[in-house]
Amino acid sequence: MKLNCGKHTLDLSRPQVMGILNTTPDSFSDGGSYYADGGLDLDLVLHRAEQICREGGTIVDIGGESTRPGAAVVTEQQELDRVVPAVEAIHQRFDVVISVDTSTPSVMRESAAAGAGIINDVRALTRDGALEAAAATGLPVCVMHMQGEPGSMQANPDYRDVVREVRAYLDERLAACVAAGIAREKVIYDPGFGFGKNDQHNLELLRRLPELAPPDQPLLVGLSRKSMIGRLLDRAVDERLAGSLALAMLSAQRGAHIIRVHDVAATADVLKLLQLAS
Repeated sequence: MKLNCGKHTLDLSRPQVMGILNTTPDSFSDGGSYYADGGLDLDLVLHRAEQICREGGTIVDIGGESTRPGAAVVTEQQELDRVVPAVEAIHQRFDVVISVDTSTPSVMRESAAAGAGIINDVRALTRDGALEAAAATGLPVCVMHMQGEPGSMQANPDYRDVVREVRAYLDERLAACVAAGIAREKVIYDPGFGFGKNDQHNLELLRRLPELAPPDQPLLVGLSRKSMIGRLLDRAVDERLAGSLALAMLSAQRGAHIIRVHDVAATADVLKLLQLAS
C-alpha cells in the first residue's frame, strides 16, 4: 500500500512514524515549546522538524489548535499565523511529508499551497466548507472519530459497542469524502484514542484494531503520552515513554500504518526491530 502526498510517496507496507509538532501555547505535552518572547519562533520549529527527520520520522504533523479538554478557542487568523509559516519554512528546508492537523478550511487551503502533503482533521471534515476545501487540495485526508467536542468530549463518553460505532462513523466519513471527489485510497482512518472515550473504550479499540478499517484503508493511531497511560500506570506526562512504546508496538502489530508520536527516535527503534523480527 502506498500513499501519494504531493511530491512524496509513503510506503505503508511498513509503519511510518509521524512526529508531533504543536505550534500552540497550550497543547497537553509540548504546548509552548516553540515560543520565544511571546511569539512563535520559527528557528525552534525548524529545530524540532530537523530532529524528527534525523530520528526516523517520515511525517511532521503541525497543529495550531489544541484539542485537549478545556483548551482555549482559537480564531481562524491565529491558526493561520501559527501553521502556515511553519509549513512553508519546513517545506523549504526538509525533504519530509508535512501533515497539517486542522479542521479549518482556510488553513487547509493555505497549508497545501505552502507545501503540506496531508490534511489531518480531528473533526473528520465536518466543519462547514472543510470537505470541499480538503478535496480541492488533492491531498490525502485523515478523518478521526470523536464523540462530542474537545471541551466536553470526556464528560461522559458512552457506547453500546465502541468498535462498531467508531467503524460505522469512519465508514460514513469515507463515503462523504469519496462523494466530494477524494479518492478512496487517500482517506486515512483514525479511531481517535482518547477523544470521547474512557480507558476501557480505548483498550477495546486497541484489542480489536484490525476491525476498525477495511484491509485496504490506511490506519493512523495516536496513543503517545495519552492520559490513559498515566491513569493505567500512574505516570506523569514525562514518565510515559515505556507505555507509549508498548502501545506503538501493539498498534503496529495489529495493522496500524502510521504511528503518531512525540518520542520519534525511540518509536522508530521499536518499529525497526518489529520489522526485522517479523
